[in-house]
Amino acid sequence: MSVSVQTGEFDLAGELAELKSGRHDIGGIAAFVGTVRELAGGRPILSMTLEHFPGMTEAELARIEAEAHRRWPLICSRIVHRHGVLRPGDDIVMVLTAS
Repeated sequence: MSVSVQTGEFDLAGELAELKSGRHDIGGIAAFVGTVRELAGGRPILSMTLEHFPGMTEAELARIEAEAHRRWPLICSRIVHRHGVLRPGDDIVMVLTAS
């Protein structure tokens, strides 16, 4: 299990390669990437600011990840969540799960 909170962009292909590296027990991987939209409720979004509370943010994401591991037969997982100012088209969050 692995959680990161960061301001910079993430590399989906690189994260996927790292998750799979040296593993031959994975039969399937599900990926989710959340992205900033340009409209919300018909109103334009110029940017959004995601706040980060060090320690609290990571703990809550780790709690969510641990719950997923309790509920489903996951082999491994990876969560990356960004914070700071994000604009339409920017990726916000990536979740990879392998089973």
